[in-house]
Amino acid sequence: QVQLVESGGGLVQPGGSLRLSCATSGSFFNHYTMGWYRQAPGKQRELVATITSTNSTRYGDSVKGRFTISRDNAKNTMYLQMNSLKPEDTNVYYCKANFGPVYYWGQGTQVTVSS
Repeated sequence: QVQLVESGGGLVQPGGSLRLSCATSGSFFNHYTMGWYRQAPGKQRELVATITSTNSTRYGDSVKGRFTISRDNAKNTMYLQMNSLKPEDTNVYYCKANFGPVYYWGQGTQVTVSS
């Protein structure tokens, strides 16, 4: 069983920055495709960014140029650097790990962008 623990969420003013972390248990982190997703109340969970085992990245249109996904295989941790934050970025952010058809989710961390 793989466990994912997100951290780094909080309250930030518009235009500010946050860095989210997703710490992953287990021995196969470097094989997983990792991703960040977000979900607002009453809405579907949407893609923020993904990073493969070979460091190929993909971003949702709404975050391109502002967010950067990365991973540190030595620490079994994935990151999301979020810059130029907007009020519409307010969401619960979830990390996901998948290997083929198997996937795991973290419990989520709240990000609130407000003045």
